[in-house]
Amino acid sequence: MAGEYDWDEDVYLRLLTSERRSYAWVMERYGGLTSAEAEARAVAFYYYEAPDEECRGLVFHDQAWHWAMVHLHGYYWLNHPEWLQPPAEYDALD
Repeated sequence: MAGEYDWDEDVYLRLLTSERRSYAWVMERYGGLTSAEAEARAVAFYYYEAPDEECRGLVFHDQAWHWAMVHLHGYYWLNHPEWLQPPAEYDALD
């Protein structure tokens, strides 16, 4: 059954790759992980969803910045409101 979020495969794969790269960048920069550790976590969190999975790509409703910061710091916006918006370096990744 196709979900509410039907994605063209090429669009989905480009977005998946981009979000993995951004997530890994945050994990390295703000979490102190090695490149290999960060990439492994990015692939685990942004796993490939088959085209027929219901709500495929729903994880994309928030930026990788948000998900990575939540995984590293929990409710980061309470203690670090300056992190509500990602830095220019993050925005320049794509």
